[in-house]
Amino acid sequence: MKQIIISDQTMKQESESFRLSFKEKIELAKLLDKLGADIIELKGISNTRVDSLQIKSIASAVTFSRIAVPVELSNDENIEKTWAALKEAKKPRLQVCAAASDVQIEYLFHKKPEAMIEAIRQTVKKCKSLCADVEFVADDATRSDGKFLSEAITAAVEAGAGTVTLCDTAGAMLPLEFKEFVRRLYESTPTLSGVTLGISVSNAISMADACAVEAVSEGAGQISVAAYPINCVSLASVARILSAKSDTLNATSNIRSTELQRIIDRIVWVCHSEGARGLSSITLDDDSSELFLTSHDGIEAVSAMVSKLGYDLSEEDTAKVYAAFREIADKKERVGKKELDAIVASSAMQVPQAYKLDTYVITSGNTISATAHIKLTKNGHSTEGVYIGDGSIDAAFQAIEKITGCHYELDDFQLQAVTEGREAMGQTVVKLRSGGKVYSGRGISTDIVGAGIQAYLSALNKIIYEEEVE
Repeated sequence: MKQIIISDQTMKQESESFRLSFKEKIELAKLLDKLGADIIELKGISNTRVDSLQIKSIASAVTFSRIAVPVELSNDENIEKTWAALKEAKKPRLQVCAAASDVQIEYLFHKKPEAMIEAIRQTVKKCKSLCADVEFVADDATRSDGKFLSEAITAAVEAGAGTVTLCDTAGAMLPLEFKEFVRRLYESTPTLSGVTLGISVSNAISMADACAVEAVSEGAGQISVAAYPINCVSLASVARILSAKSDTLNATSNIRSTELQRIIDRIVWVCHSEGARGLSSITLDDDSSELFLTSHDGIEAVSAMVSKLGYDLSEEDTAKVYAAFREIADKKERVGKKELDAIVASSAMQVPQAYKLDTYVITSGNTISATAHIKLTKNGHSTEGVYIGDGSIDAAFQAIEKITGCHYELDDFQLQAVTEGREAMGQTVVKLRSGGKVYSGRGISTDIVGAGIQAYLSALNKIIYEEEVE
């Protein structure tokens, strides 16, 4: 029975209306890995520092799935950077994506057909010299000239591509039309029979799932899907079809059918959460992580844990953090990661306050939406903003964003009680992510929201200061 490779491209399909935070991408990758997705497709590198960190983090988070990342055509520097980020993955794959239709070749790549075929050949060859697993992706293949498509596939296979994926970018074909397209291509391109044929179909007319099934019946061995309902073949639908009709199609997949619905529901929740806001990462005083330090640990161990938490500190700030750590470690047996977060927030990178809190008013209740009215001062000038959010903290942070015009991914929000009783002091740590780096701020108050605002502004001021310096 043929094993169909399931390649998830949810993280490759991001748009303005659908965007995942750094932490949500990590969680999504872990869920797909657990579900049995053979391949997880990521976006290519545009911002070297940020995208490289993301690729490395996702690669280290999975054990079963292959990680596939596209490279730019005829761009050796981009290929080298992509491979540098991907090479530590347990199962890496490089994707060479190229236009196949006349319109895309001329207007997107500004090449003649002959030049495009040569560019495909050289790019695949370069990728093959670095990575054993190379995939050639023919964009808009269903609207291409048959002769050109056959020549492009042959060039890619001869250069070392082990998988060839055909894209119905327009998504305008009916299932039988797509089946006939695949059949004709097998007949006209003998080299295709020696590699894995993949298909990627747009769901523009709600026929993507059916087209995928017809392609499998004609010999396709890989399907590009999406676990979250976007303009693509549905992972859940295809997995169910392959499970129910495995005998008819003589095909099956590695997707764990018994866990399918539960994990898909979790994936939908992750993708449909606060997304770019990242407020789903809020945690309370729960230092249950196995990571901890003791008074016997030196500056190297402290620096290593700080790095694991996502910080990139200078030698000066590392020394400050270690000094503060020593004071706490001498008084208690263990120092956990949340305590270390607080140490970094209060000790590292202390900068002038670009924005200072003037006043804030929070209105909330069980019958009204939470509203934050915040006034900040910058260079002696006051600015204010009002925002209605999903809760007091969300409304406050959104109001600050509205005032400053700056949006950064909220990587974490921690709340800890530092004293007991009705008048207990609450300590908050806010971690913002910018340019691949994590910046943390600390706030302390009897008012949780007030402490959160202080911490947010502390982290924000650090980002602004470093951006101005750079």
